Amino acid sequence: MLRISRWGSDLLGLLFPNLCNACGASLFQGEKLICTKCLFDLPFTDYHLYQENKVMKQLWGRVPLNAAMALLYFRKGATAQRLIHSLKYNGKTDVGLLLGSMIGERLKLSSQYSDIDFIVPVPLHHYKLRSRGYNQSSFIAEGIAQTINIPFKEEILIRTVSTESQTKKNRFSRYENMKAVFKVPETNQIAGKHILLVDDVVTTGATLESCTNALLAYGALKVSIAAVAFAE
Repeated sequence: MLRISRWGSDLLGLLFPNLCNACGASLFQGEKLICTKCLFDLPFTDYHLYQENKVMKQLWGRVPLNAAMALLYFRKGATAQRLIHSLKYNGKTDVGLLLGSMIGERLKLSSQYSDIDFIVPVPLHHYKLRSRGYNQSSFIAEGIAQTINIPFKEEILIRTVSTESQTKKNRFSRYENMKAVFKVPETNQIAGKHILLVDDVVTTGATLESCTNALLAYGALKVSIAAVAFAE
């Protein structure tokens, strides 16, 4: 029976190969979502170990944060971008859960994140959510929540305005584009709480700044940030 099962598994592998979400190579037995080589080559930042890291510095003087980190460095055409693209545009939501679990394991090592009350993903506007079918940041947040055993709540923060794409805007234009975009519908849920805000990629930080300002304005005591990648 074991031999038949292995034969069936090998046949399925030929017909429907499991491919690495970073490089596209076939995964070997025991590998899941990302091949061993790509896992070994991931550009980890170790920002969770340092209070004065580049994500935190990106937002200095703009919004008061408890802590901020990103798991990976983001470079065009490199591994982190391919993984995020796979999650964001190819429906590979398991990649988000895996990246979230990697973030969660690192947050366990930092006392700055030890008193988090809720994990909140950066929300999509309902038009974009309907078009894409899911919020990629929600799966990252869920992966973190499962790893550090902290509640994950999508309903805490909502996006009230469908903004234009940020990709071709400069820093000031991104900030203007994101002002007053988010709100908290039930303020009693976050009053006096430490919120972990989760996003996929940190670029200028305009979206995270706007989200953090909304959370603090509606009564959150502290906000920390965790992202998959930081674009230098």
